[in-house]
Amino acid sequence: MTIEAEDILYDFLEERIEPFTIGDVLEIIYKKTGSAGKSRLAEEILLFIEKRRLAFPLPNNMYQTRRGFFENVRFVIEPSRLEIQNGILIPGHRCLPFENPILFPHEFQFVWKDDVIPKTHTEGKPEDFYPFYSLYGEEYAPQYIAKDNPDNEAAFNADPYEEPGEVSITTLDLRSFYRETGFVPGNGLVVQVTDWKAGIFTIVDVLAKDVLADGAVEWAQVLEQGFFTAFEHIGPASSTEEQLAFAFWYGGQRLLELPAISLESFIYEYTDAIDTVPYGMESRFWYAGKEIPDGSRWTEDGAPPDKTELEDMLYTYGLPVSEYVIQSYIRDALYQQDDALPALIGRIVPAPIKMNVEDELFLSQYVMEVYEEFAQTYSLFLDKDMGPIRHSAAELHTAVVSLMNQLSGHGVDQSWLPRHTLVMLSQLQLHSARLLEDLDLEQPLDKADLEMMDTALEGMIETYEDIKRRVQEALDGYRRSRLSVVRSDQQFRQKAQWQALQLAISGTSVWRRIVVYDSLSLWDLHRIILALFGWSGEKMHGFVIDGEMYDTEGSTSDKDERLVSIGEIIDAGVSEFVYNYDYNAEWEVRISHLHPVEDAQAPSRVVCIAGAGAAPPEHIGGPLRYRRMLAGLQKGNSAEQAESRKALGKDFDPDQFDTSTCNNRLLSLSLQGEKE
Repeated sequence: MTIEAEDILYDFLEERIEPFTIGDVLEIIYKKTGSAGKSRLAEEILLFIEKRRLAFPLPNNMYQTRRGFFENVRFVIEPSRLEIQNGILIPGHRCLPFENPILFPHEFQFVWKDDVIPKTHTEGKPEDFYPFYSLYGEEYAPQYIAKDNPDNEAAFNADPYEEPGEVSITTLDLRSFYRETGFVPGNGLVVQVTDWKAGIFTIVDVLAKDVLADGAVEWAQVLEQGFFTAFEHIGPASSTEEQLAFAFWYGGQRLLELPAISLESFIYEYTDAIDTVPYGMESRFWYAGKEIPDGSRWTEDGAPPDKTELEDMLYTYGLPVSEYVIQSYIRDALYQQDDALPALIGRIVPAPIKMNVEDELFLSQYVMEVYEEFAQTYSLFLDKDMGPIRHSAAELHTAVVSLMNQLSGHGVDQSWLPRHTLVMLSQLQLHSARLLEDLDLEQPLDKADLEMMDTALEGMIETYEDIKRRVQEALDGYRRSRLSVVRSDQQFRQKAQWQALQLAISGTSVWRRIVVYDSLSLWDLHRIILALFGWSGEKMHGFVIDGEMYDTEGSTSDKDERLVSIGEIIDAGVSEFVYNYDYNAEWEVRISHLHPVEDAQAPSRVVCIAGAGAAPPEHIGGPLRYRRMLAGLQKGNSAEQAESRKALGKDFDPDQFDTSTCNNRLLSLSLQGEKE
């Protein structure tokens, strides 16, 4: 699809309110361009809409636009006590998923009684504002704040390793509104989407706390089901914003009606089933207590939906890039004054990728033709500021593609790699490729844009180096374990089958990945769990497997956890079961069987090979209260933060995890290479 046709498609989707067919889009494009080749263009439009999820699917090959679904509907915003005290409202993520995603929160316009609500600016530390942008993904909160105004952008770009001391964000001046309505904490604003495309919202009513509570549980249950359906159909998607939009779509009309609650209240107060979890370098919504699987069927590849012949060929080699990326590599060769074709091809398609002769010839001919064309007008002087950034982006992209292909090859047990390694590398590949596309220019960009790109690139390079280091450490451990197994008792390896298990605390993002031998009992697994999470074992516990309880209180031997082995559970076809600890707090650890571990790859003892997050203290009272404590840690110097620090411990770091601590605890259990 041409760039002109693409622009017409996006304009159509922004304007259209009624359901449409691909034929409706074709008609508009033909009317504006006079294009021919209807069948091919129809296929390309379909690919764009479905692969990039630009509209919601309807029966009979019809679609509904975001604008058509969300315009004129009403939703709820619940201002915080601090906002009410200061007479403001921070738009932030409050309009998700009802907003036009190409607009930023500071661009929204709010109306009350036909008057535009004036905007003001509020100053503070960046971390004080992050919670108001976190539903976009916590990793993107700084970017949304930076985009609020040029001063913020300059402050964030000044030092990529230090956050600014203070920023200023656009807020709504609601002092007169709060006074006029007698607004108090706990009340909610009923907001209507007046113009989805322009980002205009109208405050139409105020609901008291008790009114908000009416039907809130039922509304939350519908939204949970919407999330579950969205997870099944689109998985982690391309962003949290996209997940939210489809969760509301699959949830249906009830989610667009009152009574309702705010999305923030749903996430932090009304659901134990949905949580934000890490997804590579980013975060997504997912089933609480579970991780998004590596290599899932939803993984983005970043390839253009309507691939050219060259793009399609590169895609078969694991290179999901557009021709603009290739052209950016060619511009980099001109900047480097390097006309050696083999070296350039080697950067575009790095080792260990091996192309066949015919495909390499095809790529070489394309590169030579474009190189000769660009060389006629290329100016080293004009490229002096853009060239170094493009060169660094190209080097990063080459390194990422090379590492991805090394790890995807044979001979590396993926379970030993850090969590979501290939997902993180895929995201880095996508971001660096898009940066190269933006730098496929002859005329230089302005200084501010280049500074922003350079800052983003520094962060990506730092992330890549961190991933590479952690991968190397994991592979070193993998090789050492294989050597230790060679020296271990050969007789034992014939007795026990090693298994990789995943242990995830429901309602949190805390998880551990372990390798155990299947002759261990459930009682042994109970001890392992306590060691991994640093719990005392003083509370009651039990395993729930296919609806049956296994514990030490079992009256029959077949339900006694001391007499049932992990191997017996796996042999029965059970791939996931639950460990409950402290029935009052309701700590639930979901145990997933990942795969058997071949003898040649097995360790010499029970070992933790990966994980994330500090284990919540067992006395906190369960996952819901733990999440509220973590949210309190982000509230600046507030009473909520002080309370959270007191409960969690002043030095508690929710991101703290290291395998050595876990393995030292496991070592103390004396679970050696044979059954005790």
